[in-house]
Amino acid sequence: MIAAIGIKRLGLAAATLAGGAFAALVILSLLIPADTVRDSIKAEIRAVTGLDPVLRGDVAVSLFPTGTVIFDQVALGDNRTGEPAMTVDQLVVRLRFFPLLIGRIEIADVSLVRPIIIIAFAPDGRSNWSSHVEMLARALQPNRDPGSNQSPDRVVSFSEIRIGDGKVILRDQARNITETLSSVEFALAWPSISKTFAAAGRFMWHDEMIEGVFSLSDFVAALVGDRSGLKVRFNGAPVKFAFDGYISHRPTLRMEGTLAADGPSLRDTLRWAAHRMPPGGGFGRFSLKAQTNVAGGNIALSGVNVELDGNVGEGALTFMADGRQAVQGTLAADGLDLTPYISAIRLLTTGDRSWERVPISLDGLNDVDVDLRLSAARVTLATAKLGRTAVAANLRGGHFTVTVGESEAFGGVVKGSFGLAKSPGGAELKAQLQFVDVDLDQALGELFGIRRIEGKGNLGFVVDSHGPSVFGLTEALNGSANLISRKGAIAGLNVEQLLKRLARSPLSRGNELSSGKTPYNLLAANVKIEQGTIKVDDVRIEGPSLRLALAGSASIPARELDLTGTASLLTTSGSGTAEAAPAFELPFVVQGAWDDPLLLPDVKVLMKRSGAAAPILNAIENHAPATSPPSGDDCQNRMRLATVDHCAPQPGR
Repeated sequence: MIAAIGIKRLGLAAATLAGGAFAALVILSLLIPADTVRDSIKAEIRAVTGLDPVLRGDVAVSLFPTGTVIFDQVALGDNRTGEPAMTVDQLVVRLRFFPLLIGRIEIADVSLVRPIIIIAFAPDGRSNWSSHVEMLARALQPNRDPGSNQSPDRVVSFSEIRIGDGKVILRDQARNITETLSSVEFALAWPSISKTFAAAGRFMWHDEMIEGVFSLSDFVAALVGDRSGLKVRFNGAPVKFAFDGYISHRPTLRMEGTLAADGPSLRDTLRWAAHRMPPGGGFGRFSLKAQTNVAGGNIALSGVNVELDGNVGEGALTFMADGRQAVQGTLAADGLDLTPYISAIRLLTTGDRSWERVPISLDGLNDVDVDLRLSAARVTLATAKLGRTAVAANLRGGHFTVTVGESEAFGGVVKGSFGLAKSPGGAELKAQLQFVDVDLDQALGELFGIRRIEGKGNLGFVVDSHGPSVFGLTEALNGSANLISRKGAIAGLNVEQLLKRLARSPLSRGNELSSGKTPYNLLAANVKIEQGTIKVDDVRIEGPSLRLALAGSASIPARELDLTGTASLLTTSGSGTAEAAPAFELPFVVQGAWDDPLLLPDVKVLMKRSGAAAPILNAIENHAPATSPPSGDDCQNRMRLATVDHCAPQPGR
């Protein structure tokens, strides 16, 4: 009973107190002038932030049932230019409840509705916010003046500022860059008791919503340029970014700490952030972790651990933005799969019968300089498996050069360099490569689509060209090439067996021209390339009992051969060495596509060697009228096979 009476009395007391507070608010709303509230709030904002807002619109004061003041059209001017650094459609101020009961105006929190914040950097590095930041720093520093009425550690009143549906415009006059963050929704934890400052919220950039959180361990130190702890987190569909370290900007910007970034597609991230995409394929899922040191416009990453498309590398990178943008670094990996990046860079068409005619795009080579050193224990290029490889990639002034220090490729070693540059006609190519003791079938197959030569050998070439596509480059190709191989075979031909059979039976037929192999002890070739045509002057193939010599030309754009040669069948002595004089010689021509050439022997030589056909050939040669040469397609074939010297012209041709 006594307890019930006590609870009842407590309830009456609470109701009385609430009623008194309610009545007080009603009375205050009638007694406190709106101008007094407005001036008090403006003075409080100036005292807390050091910033003097300019009120351009109406003011609505409501002290009942809650204390709320709404300012329309508020601006924060730029003292240097006179232009506003920030404009706000509405500045909503919510007052503290209990101080208001005793007639004191204290701000609980501030909301900026639809603000437009402009941050413009001049070429000297200062911004339109520099003077405001200095004022803010002075306002937030503890007052140490002994004659001041404020305590040494003055506590500011409100501790939260909210931004709703805002817009932030960033301008860099030196680089002529303007970026806009829209739909900005942020809550700023203003330093009231502690020194820290924190902000959390989200914004829209390049049509992607990004959530962000960042904090400063010493807000005043950060404002004046001294060292302060910094934590940053951004999270969006294109990328996740985090930094944990320290920042200062006196005398220049310096940052140090741990950086981490990752995303589902580096290609999409670059398109989103810079409106650029790398050529070719690949550039999918990526991640980066590194110790970061920022000094001015230079960013140094040490202890780098980077992953891209399943490739993992370690090393160091440096990004320089003072003047021209540049990237330098060294990366090492256990294994690299470069197949995704060359999948869209095709030398041959799908049918492997002609060169690719798609225009070569080298846009973006002039935007940045690159100097990278890469090394890997294993490298995969489509079907090619390379061993230990060290390369240097250099991009400067629009010229891209890759220098291969050494690569265990195609069972041998590759050294040299190749470069691409953008030219008025498309692309400019320069290459100087040496393939030492490589598997020729694999090397020539991967490079040129030729799979005819089996065995080890050395291949070298020095070429240059220019053109709009791969096909265009082959049309204007100039340079030289050399090939030497020992102990191998030419697939698809069995010239040695053919010669032996023709020596016994000159007019016999067989399938040795399209099957089998021609073994050799030596294959040597030295050729010159002029405007896409290979000039064949010195090509020798020597086998145990065979010698071949070739001359003529080959068209690189058409991928066709037009060669003449002599095949010599050698006899061996009792000691196993070949005799100097050949036992049988047969001229021949090689014509047609590289992949499936047509080899035609000299029929006239075979007929002369045949006992049965020789009299017929002699009769034809002795009785054919000199003034009436044969004509027609049959004559053209016979002239190509050297059975006639020339053909009569045909009517209508």
